[in-house]
Amino acid sequence: MVQMNIQNLLKQENVKEDIQVDHSDIGSATPDQADYFFLDPTLETSAGNLPKDRLIILNSLVDPNELKEKVNAILDKEGIEHS
Repeated sequence: MVQMNIQNLLKQENVKEDIQVDHSDIGSATPDQADYFFLDPTLETSAGNLPKDRLIILNSLVDPNELKEKVNAILDKEGIEHS
């Protein structure tokens, strides 16, 4: 669900760069798999092997405003154009 919501948000924000969005279970996620990891807060303690500065904790997996705020912050940080 989060993967699809991020993909839809990137389209809504008119992101032209090719950004790959995938999902994985926390147990098999490794630091080299992604630039950022979006997690439910209950999984944060299980993400000890992932860099803390690349963890994006979503307090609600279904709140579009929170997701938009956090994705746009990453886009801005990375210098990726969006609307």
